[in-house]
Amino acid sequence: MLKTTLPHTIRPPRANRPAFSLSARTSSSSITSNPKKSLFQDLQTQLSFRIDEASKVLKNAPQMLLDAVVDSTFKFTDQTLHPSESNFAPVDEIGGPIKILQIEGEIPEDFPEGVYIRNGSNPLFGALHSTASVFGESSEIWVEGEGMLHALYFTKSRSASWSVSYANRYVQSETLKIEQARQKPCFLPAIEGDSPAIIVAYILNYLRFGKANKNISNTNVFEHAGRVYAVAESHQPQEICLRNLETGNTWDIGGEWDRPFTAHPKVAPGSGELVIFGSDAKRPFLVVGVVSDDGTKLKHKVDVKLDRSTLCHDIGVTLKYNIILDLPLTIDIDRLTKGGQLIEFEKGSYSRIGVMPRYGDAESVMWFEVEPLCMFHLINCFEEGDEVVVQGFRSADSIIPGPRLNKHNMLPEISELTKDGKTRKHEINEKLFSRLYEWRLNLETKTVSGEYLTGTEWSLEFPMIHNNYTGVRHNYAYAQIVDSLTRSEGNSEKVLPKYGSLAKLCLEERENITETSAKDLVKMEIHRLGEDRFCSGASFVPRVGGPHEDDGWIISFVHDEKTNTSQVHIVDTQRFEGAPVAKITLPQRVPYGFHGTFIHGNTNGRVNTKPAKNWTA
Repeated sequence: MLKTTLPHTIRPPRANRPAFSLSARTSSSSITSNPKKSLFQDLQTQLSFRIDEASKVLKNAPQMLLDAVVDSTFKFTDQTLHPSESNFAPVDEIGGPIKILQIEGEIPEDFPEGVYIRNGSNPLFGALHSTASVFGESSEIWVEGEGMLHALYFTKSRSASWSVSYANRYVQSETLKIEQARQKPCFLPAIEGDSPAIIVAYILNYLRFGKANKNISNTNVFEHAGRVYAVAESHQPQEICLRNLETGNTWDIGGEWDRPFTAHPKVAPGSGELVIFGSDAKRPFLVVGVVSDDGTKLKHKVDVKLDRSTLCHDIGVTLKYNIILDLPLTIDIDRLTKGGQLIEFEKGSYSRIGVMPRYGDAESVMWFEVEPLCMFHLINCFEEGDEVVVQGFRSADSIIPGPRLNKHNMLPEISELTKDGKTRKHEINEKLFSRLYEWRLNLETKTVSGEYLTGTEWSLEFPMIHNNYTGVRHNYAYAQIVDSLTRSEGNSEKVLPKYGSLAKLCLEERENITETSAKDLVKMEIHRLGEDRFCSGASFVPRVGGPHEDDGWIISFVHDEKTNTSQVHIVDTQRFEGAPVAKITLPQRVPYGFHGTFIHGNTNGRVNTKPAKNWTA
């Protein structure tokens, strides 16, 4: 090991030390000095500096070598967007809140003060990326891209007039900071592509940065115990300050949660505890946790002992149970090493739903085998007699990891009559068509029954309910309606999912609809956004003190692709098919994103910005 300092007492023999003055060079200050001593001090300082520099070079040599290997071996390219996908392109941070001046209609007087905030993918450096090398190609998938928060602030003055402002900001993850500092993409795509390329990307990312993938924090925003978090299920949540969207610490629940964290934690009815889980590609594949209502303690943590790694996106709760999904969208490193894909929907594999007591263990889970399916989002779960009722949007295949929807494999066109009398057609991939399904799991007979509650006219996703009804019986739900129409030319164009309308599901009302093999379906009300307008991040905002479950509003980001302008719409849920009560025009385009939520003004949204104890970059 090289030392970085030299002894302070190095000096030549006295007899060899000539004396001379520097007074001629230092004016009349009569400063005198020993030139030999100064010479050696300078030499010592220079040597110390050089040795320090050499030590740094030696210490960083492995990193520099790995960077050189990546730079010389891998070529990064931007993934192009089709014209119909222009609003998936990222935007810049605006640098601070901007007051909104253009509002059509009126914000209701009894609309609550607070922050409507939505998360979504906003890739650094202008696009998602792919790489090519001697190992093959790999690409970031469409749900990747760094998380950016878009927030709308609603505040009332003493005169009861509304003030609205907009802000956006990246979630400042450690991996985002790494790439921002280097001013270029650094992490190699490690999810989709040629197996050798993904394996090498996994190894090089881990050697260079200590992790295989970026922490993108782009999927959801949630609040617990007065704190607000941004999250994607590949990593732990990151705390967010609502006032300025500053990113605080990674939330590991006092160091007790050392694994990924679901994007959809659920507040247990009655107790206020937060039920969470984390999926991983290595054992233990799925771990369930229960966090105290004040967010300070992990009260329960258990390995469910699954036999496979399932890309589970949601969890359900009832008064007494946690509802676990074990579905065949899997992550399999062994499959990858044999030439397959890391993430794959295994069409021939099994699906099952687990009912687990709130503080149960793996042996206490009661499993119910169901038909193979893909399901990302539950609407709600609740107990009814001996049964546990599970409601969610099921499809026959998975849109993750991709590819984009392809026009070669579509359902027949569905015609829709717009309010102005024009006919509009849209197409949905049959395997990806998502419908509301209800399972009834009987805990006494250990049998399961189920039925579709919606038909094949509308493909539904991104459900929401009144949060006070999570885990208990409810009458209403809301969703975004998939509209996969591409307006570009050519039959081979692929498009990403867009959502052209909103739906209100009246679960206790049935409509007799004549369809092949269809039973009575639940009543649906449709709120149409209009041609070339699409929504994202819709959330239900209850009216404070409202006497009915559906007393409130849906708030959503809406983008008009003809004018390239973005707005936030507020829709009265008791007059759902009518025009929005307010349309708030934003100062810049807001890309399509994922989940949004409304956080009431009494939430502090404070953050702890002290260094996290167990964070490693």
